[in-house]
Amino acid sequence: MQTFPIPAPLFNGSSRRVDAGSALDWLKQGWAMFVVNPGVWIAMMVILIVIYLGLQIVPMIGQLAAHLLTPLLAGGMLIGCQKVADQQRLEIADLFAGFQRSTGALATLGVLYMLGMLVIVLLIVVFAGGGVAGGMMMQESIGAGIAVGGMLLALLIGLLLSVPLMMAIWFAPALVVFNGMPPVDALKASFNACLKNVVVFLVYGLIVMVLAFFAALPVGLGFLVLGPVLAGSVYASYKDIFLAT
Repeated sequence: MQTFPIPAPLFNGSSRRVDAGSALDWLKQGWAMFVVNPGVWIAMMVILIVIYLGLQIVPMIGQLAAHLLTPLLAGGMLIGCQKVADQQRLEIADLFAGFQRSTGALATLGVLYMLGMLVIVLLIVVFAGGGVAGGMMMQESIGAGIAVGGMLLALLIGLLLSVPLMMAIWFAPALVVFNGMPPVDALKASFNACLKNVVVFLVYGLIVMVLAFFAALPVGLGFLVLGPVLAGSVYASYKDIFLAT
């Protein structure tokens, strides 16, 4: 016998295809979120930069820790975007909201992301090292070509493997935080959504590359603005593609 009220169906991660022009709309919405409270956003970016630079001091372990923390910190930025969209007060502490909301699932995403990046790095080292070792065993001119070819092959493999990993992690924090999806399901849904919208993300990527070039010109200070704008654009794209609240 059916009980009332009838519970709402769980979000299954279904996504829709959007037009290529949506890429510019996402960035415009990201800018609109930034200008609501630029001081707080810039302060959050400064803290993020300090955290990641501090982690780089510790060889290897720091890099792994950075990947582990990325979904947690991304979750905080997204929660901040939601607060701005809902006309709530944005606070610097929102950056760490991922350590208080959906923490376990976000941490699991961090572990999976860290392991994925570790595998990619190991494969790059293996192929690059194999190329260098093979080159050293050959004559000088031929060996140099083999060594360079091995390193280029390793970088190409790393790039090809990094793209699907980035597709899987792109929307995963948002799906975990806002929709309560399990980490693995969120990764699958994110990958499928990016694959379905590959054209718009190519456009988005090209625009972001241009923006990053100009952001880097004033001693990199432009990233204090570009970072929050990109976070807002991710939130906007999540809302646009998944039609979720």
